[in-house]
Amino acid sequence: MAFADHMEEATAPMEGHSFPHPISTHVIAKPQPLRAALLQWYAGVHEDRGMPWRKPYNASFGPAERAQRAYEVWISEIMLQQTQVATVIPYYNKWIAKFPTIRDLAAADIDTVNSLWKGLGYYSRAARLLAGAKKAVEEFGGRLPDNAESMEAKIPGIGRYSAGAICSIAYNQCVPVVSLYPSLTRVLALHAQPKAKQTSNVLWAAATAMVEGSDKPGDLNQAMIEVGSTVCKVRDPSCSSCPIRPHCRGYQLSTTEKASETAEVPDIEELCTLCESLPHLKGSSSLVTAFPMKAERKKAREELDLVNVVEWRHGDQRWFLLVRRPEGGLLAGLTEFPTSPNASKNISPSESQTVSHTLLSQLLKPRLAPLSNTRRKDPEGGTDLRIIQIKSAGDVVHVFSHIKKTYRVQWIILEGGGDSPPELNLNAPNIVGAQKKAGARTGKPKSSKKSEASTGELPMATWTLLEQVAEANITTGVQKVWRLARTLWDSKSDSE
Repeated sequence: MAFADHMEEATAPMEGHSFPHPISTHVIAKPQPLRAALLQWYAGVHEDRGMPWRKPYNASFGPAERAQRAYEVWISEIMLQQTQVATVIPYYNKWIAKFPTIRDLAAADIDTVNSLWKGLGYYSRAARLLAGAKKAVEEFGGRLPDNAESMEAKIPGIGRYSAGAICSIAYNQCVPVVSLYPSLTRVLALHAQPKAKQTSNVLWAAATAMVEGSDKPGDLNQAMIEVGSTVCKVRDPSCSSCPIRPHCRGYQLSTTEKASETAEVPDIEELCTLCESLPHLKGSSSLVTAFPMKAERKKAREELDLVNVVEWRHGDQRWFLLVRRPEGGLLAGLTEFPTSPNASKNISPSESQTVSHTLLSQLLKPRLAPLSNTRRKDPEGGTDLRIIQIKSAGDVVHVFSHIKKTYRVQWIILEGGGDSPPELNLNAPNIVGAQKKAGARTGKPKSSKKSEASTGELPMATWTLLEQVAEANITTGVQKVWRLARTLWDSKSDSE
């Protein structure tokens, strides 16, 4: 029995009940009508949102021109991951102006890449773009591979989705993209665990059936993405204006009214065992929003980090200590203030000060006087490096996708140690050497090679002038920390 016929005899399911249906419900056996509806609609809307990377496929392009299009699509696809189009457009334009070709990107360094990425979040994406560009130049003659299988296998950060999007759009290859999740699950009326392998298999099989044999696979994939972005939205789908509504099995299910008892039950061999029960939304278009099945979200783990905004003063000069995070893991390669991660939630102020003193004693080469020695002036005229103030600035909460971070901020002022910012301890275990940059001071002679070399797992450390801190490659969370710390001295200056 055809799905539409079956729907005429079925009602919207009762709560906790899913009508029996054949597994063929979730198969696109005749993709031509759906394909034609998508392409006709897309032809009229593809320019509406002004995306600079969205260009028609040009069959006259040679290999070099197609490779350039692949590079442009690649950048846009990675930027668009978990980020809205309106946000991405200015970032994309700046990126292409700075790195117009993949070779330009490959020649860059992570600091430059991260500076362009600042504000987009998920910084590992930027690092993988740089790594992928370098690999393309070193191993593929400065071009991305021209097929999805090799692209996914060989280029860091390119998965099945991105490879399908790039190769269908730039190379006109008939490779699938499981586009924005709700639209395809609604077309298939698939109400199954979203992270289950069987669910993924059904979706990829449907996407493959839809694109195979198409003359315009890139347009077709983009059309499905555009429907999901602008019409078939997660919470508020515009079913009345949807170009594929006649082909949407989820919508057909939401508009049936007859009793389910009259529905013909498929043979047990053909019965779908993947779908789970639907909510009770009888005869309501709201049932469409039941697709896809909502995944249980894991509660983000909570962590407390002690963040030290460390200032060294000499005369009118104010220098702040910044460190670079390791090249792997969360916020890889980005800059932050010296931080002690995963502190006890019940840590006391005195314990926080002790932890910070220990961290600074590792990072700084000159001997750091004990915490008890906080005299602003040394009566014996010594030059010992000492902490003259530790002041709490409060907490900053910053939520990542899987971690809820509380940054407990302390403003620490150092004095002494000479006329230059204290030298960094490049030889201590787990300390990474400081790298000289414009506006940064390491206290290490220019002839030293160690200032360029990594000697452990902790990030690179540098002294940076007050007015240049905000321009460093710091994340949104670190910017919050910096603004909070500044309130301590800014408010004091205002009051004076």
